[in-house]
Amino acid sequence: MIDSVGIYKKANSLVQMHGTRNTIKLAQASGVEVIQVDYFNDLLGMYVYRWKHRAMFLNDRMDEYLMQMVAGHELGHDAYHRELAKGEGMKEFELFRMQSSTEYEANAFAAHLLIDTDDCLDYVRNGYDVVQIAKAMNSEINLMLIKLQELNRLGYHLRIPFEPRSDFFKNIKA
Repeated sequence: MIDSVGIYKKANSLVQMHGTRNTIKLAQASGVEVIQVDYFNDLLGMYVYRWKHRAMFLNDRMDEYLMQMVAGHELGHDAYHRELAKGEGMKEFELFRMQSSTEYEANAFAAHLLIDTDDCLDYVRNGYDVVQIAKAMNSEINLMLIKLQELNRLGYHLRIPFEPRSDFFKNIKA
C-alpha cells in the first residue's frame, strides 16, 4: 500500500528545509551526488546506492524541465528504495509505469517536490481543468495528474478526468 501521507510530508519537509523546489539542488543538499552523463542513449536517469554512497546519473541531453522531473523521481528512489538500488541500480526507461508501486512512489514524490499544493488548489478553486493547471504551473500533464491523484488520497475531492498515461516517457528522447 502506498503511504500517500508519508510521501507528501517527506517531500514537503525537504522543500521547506532547503527553501527550493529545484530537485537537483535538493538531491545535492540531501547528500546524493548528481552526475550528468552524455553516454546514455534512451536512458533518462539512474539511481545507485553502493557502499553507502548515493548517486543519480542524469542524461545531459534532457531539457531543464525533464531533468528536474527525472531528478525528482530519482530522489524519490533515494527516499524510499535505497535497498532496491543496490547492485545495478534503478534505471529509468519509463518513469510513468504505474503498475509498479516503486515507480509510482517515486513519481508521487517528484510531483510533491515540483508542484506546490497551495498553488495547485488555488487553480482548482478558480475552475481550471487539469490541462489548464498543468500549463499555468509549467508542469507536464502526467505529473499533474499524479499530483491530483495524490491530493485525492490525502482527502481532497478533486475531479480527475483521466489517468496518467503509463507509456508517456517511452516516446521522449533526451
